[in-house]
Amino acid sequence: MSEYIHKLIAQGEHQQQDFKFEITDSKKIARSLVAFANTDGGRLLIGVKDNGAIAGVRSEEEYYMVEAAAQLYCQPEVYFTSKEWTVDGRMVLEITVPKSTRMKHKAPAKEGEYKFFIRVKDQNLLANSILVQLWKRQKHAIPVKISFTNTEMMLLRYLSRNPSVSLKEYMKMGGITKRRAEKIVTDFILTGIIHMEINEKYTRFSLIDHELLAKIDHQIENNN
Repeated sequence: MSEYIHKLIAQGEHQQQDFKFEITDSKKIARSLVAFANTDGGRLLIGVKDNGAIAGVRSEEEYYMVEAAAQLYCQPEVYFTSKEWTVDGRMVLEITVPKSTRMKHKAPAKEGEYKFFIRVKDQNLLANSILVQLWKRQKHAIPVKISFTNTEMMLLRYLSRNPSVSLKEYMKMGGITKRRAEKIVTDFILTGIIHMEINEKYTRFSLIDHELLAKIDHQIENNN
């Protein structure tokens, strides 16, 4: 049984796994729970240090703090399963969070306001406004209607020559508002035209199909 935990620890922290030496703050652990639930699901190994060393769970209160985090500080509640493992004479608590398919969850940010979190590699990050819009439109099945005006085509032409662009860069080159830029990139993401990359430093957008621009140009010429 201990071999199972050792194999997990050998993977290190990643998109679907996080180590917790101890649980001292239910609000903070709530951010981890919703980040897993809002992304790909994942597991917490409690009693394991960041370097993979097994310290063991110090008190059964840590389970109840996770339970309080899920029930009191996740909106809506995040469901999880737990299992105790004895490894090298120490107890490791495995908390497994499934991916939430019907809803997205919020947890209190550092300033106390409830916000959406996502899991990106080995970090819990705030979900940006574009991602929140995507979730909303997918949930309500809001149809996508794209007009390939100069503003939209400017973005596609830029991405055909450059690897990626930020929202601010697009706003500046197009002379458009943040709301307008977010609407366009959201439409393009929903239709599979562009991809959004999120990390702790930036959010950038890249073209998925570099042959698409030629196809759109050809269609516009035929319509004219």
